[in-house]
Amino acid sequence: MGNRLSKIATRTGDKGTTGLGDGSRVDKDALRVHAMGDVDELNSHIGVLLCEDLPEQMQRELVSIQHDLFDMGGELCIPGYTLITDAQVARLDALLAHYNADLEPLKDFILPGGSRAAAIAHVCRTVCRRAERAIVSVGKAETINDHPRQYMNRLSDLMFVLSRVLNRYAGGSDVLWEKERQR
Repeated sequence: MGNRLSKIATRTGDKGTTGLGDGSRVDKDALRVHAMGDVDELNSHIGVLLCEDLPEQMQRELVSIQHDLFDMGGELCIPGYTLITDAQVARLDALLAHYNADLEPLKDFILPGGSRAAAIAHVCRTVCRRAERAIVSVGKAETINDHPRQYMNRLSDLMFVLSRVLNRYAGGSDVLWEKERQR
């Protein structure tokens, strides 16, 4: 893994480049850097979600996801390096099955909202989708592993499901889209 930062204000990025974990320098607007930033932003939003009243098990799972996202940032930062595995993707599949088990099937679209925690989970979902798109773009331009893209795809689904669970945890329900509302 790359060097640990002992000094934060390095000034090495003043000319619009940043260092990757392998020592190479790339433009700060490179596809890989966009993907790294989107993953970092998602991790930060999950940190905000963790400030809310959540079931204890869900809190532990979200902290574990934060660690996975840090690993993903490392994988994206070091071309050719692998940190995200089948096991991490499978863990998200298991969480999806667990949390989906008690939810009613959706018959209508839902709006992002309800409880504050559910709304934040929806923000996490949308940032996750953006990060997934960024990872897809990197994969079109460079060779990267499949697991980061798969992980983000599952995680965005999980954040949607968690938003529904969190609305119920708060004593509410989904906010349904009213297709026949007065305009």
